[in-house]
Amino acid sequence: MSKIYEILTKRYPQNYLLKKPLPGLFIIFVFCFVFVNIYRPLNTHSGKFFNYASTMAVYCAVISVFAFLLIKILKLTNYFSDQKEWSFLKELLSVAIILSGMGVVSYFTGFFMEADSSRRWNLYVFFDSCKITFLIGFFPFAFFTLINYRHLVFHEITQNIELLNNGSAPAPTEEVIRIDSRLKKEELSFYPGRFLYAESDGNYVVFHLKGELKVKKAVIRNSISDIEQQLSNIPYIVRTHRAFIVNARQVCSKKGNSLGYRLKLSCTDDEIPVSRKNIRAFDEVMKQYT
Repeated sequence: MSKIYEILTKRYPQNYLLKKPLPGLFIIFVFCFVFVNIYRPLNTHSGKFFNYASTMAVYCAVISVFAFLLIKILKLTNYFSDQKEWSFLKELLSVAIILSGMGVVSYFTGFFMEADSSRRWNLYVFFDSCKITFLIGFFPFAFFTLINYRHLVFHEITQNIELLNNGSAPAPTEEVIRIDSRLKKEELSFYPGRFLYAESDGNYVVFHLKGELKVKKAVIRNSISDIEQQLSNIPYIVRTHRAFIVNARQVCSKKGNSLGYRLKLSCTDDEIPVSRKNIRAFDEVMKQYT
């Protein structure tokens, strides 16, 4: 039971259809429409107004729009609102709720589409309608959930790291770093011990620096790759992600697996990602400077 609980509560990337409900609406519609027209599941037939293809298009459009609305509603609830704290259990529950809702709305849509709607007032038709919709809608959701299965397979590690330099004051041998901007009149200077991390933000890079009382932000117009080059002579400052550069000496803890880490730094609650392709370089730096 403990193993099952561990799997269910493990952090898991959110299903693309849940993360991006508007594109998800079109994906669900296209998949369901193509599926029912190719395989023609049992008991699906044309309605009183349209031929088979048009009838299925109406059904697919209604359940896709309803799925979109359900996803938006779920995002408003406390339990399903935090994408950063997403788990495999939340993934399964949200998909089950959405598919169940799609089945119910499909059943009621039949009252407007079927020639003899009076025959639909029974539990058999209700459950049959829900079952067919659930099974058809299951496939697109399952696809986007299962492409992230590796996050359940890889073991997550958590490591606390002792800081060598807390950055409260510059070391006696530290030289001031001067960062150039693409704007000629703009320049940023700081001691390496003050630097926590830099983050790309469009055409700008945001520096997070230790101040006397709190972390300060400084913005420079430049690319993260150019900033990486300017900081390349400081061996413990390392690129961890396409959008992040980190001071390894300020890392307090890391957690994750061979697919990527999440770092905690001193003086900030921000979590900094280490992407899969940068893990090896990051680990090498950490071996030398922690």
